[in-house]
Amino acid sequence: MHIAPHDNQNRPIVDMGNPLVPLVYFNILRLAAGQHFDYRTPGYETCVVPATGTVTVETQGETFADIGHRGVDVWDGEPEGVYVPSGAGARITARTETEVFVAGAAFAETLRPFAVRAADIDRVQYGSDDTKTHRKIKHILGAAYHDRVGRLLVSELFTVGAGGWSGFPSHKHDTDRLPEETRHDECYNFRFRPDYGSGMQMLQRVDNEPGEAYHIMNRSTVLIDKGYHPCCVLPGYEMYYFTILGGQSQRSLKQFFQPTHAAQLHTIPGIMDMVAKFK
Repeated sequence: MHIAPHDNQNRPIVDMGNPLVPLVYFNILRLAAGQHFDYRTPGYETCVVPATGTVTVETQGETFADIGHRGVDVWDGEPEGVYVPSGAGARITARTETEVFVAGAAFAETLRPFAVRAADIDRVQYGSDDTKTHRKIKHILGAAYHDRVGRLLVSELFTVGAGGWSGFPSHKHDTDRLPEETRHDECYNFRFRPDYGSGMQMLQRVDNEPGEAYHIMNRSTVLIDKGYHPCCVLPGYEMYYFTILGGQSQRSLKQFFQPTHAAQLHTIPGIMDMVAKFK
């Protein structure tokens, strides 16, 4: 499902209990310097990630100051975030004018909050210009936090160069059938550089049968409930997408690669390193 860019007025774009992707939550906040925003998401753990600007996050009696140092856009520096436990109240206070992503996943247990600083980000780069699959991933809540997070995975994905494909070879993760696959609902928010760039999100429900395709633009949100889902950016533009994954039964993601294209796993440099980082 594609949600067109719009002013959400600090209300969730993907609320708790969404009928299509009930395992994830997503909000975008736009705050002026000095403004604060209070929220609580019962049954959902969350991660506060400034897209731009700097915030202070208070939750469970702890204060995490000076989170985020990016300027004009998501390419302007490294991400940072704060993990907010399920059901815990949180206050976000803008130190500067800021845009903030709030990512969430369904999880009942209340854990402890913590900050993820730029030095803690887990990075992986794979693909190649020749295969039109060159991209970089910055894991904010990645494999390093399995013992501190319930079901939530949060990452930022960048195309490297101008134009190309992401999420290929096509894969899905819509059914819990270990060890082959896990069910993880997914949500993306896209950005392009320059911001008038655009791309396409494919969603093929069944191997070798026609699927759906969405024209994605700057600030488009896409919900992935089931099916194989590669995406691409037009030549001459760079693409970024903020990625939220919520697992049904476990946090580790087990992708099932589309049988028709599975041989491509052996043609794209570093792809198995990418797969390992989501475990």
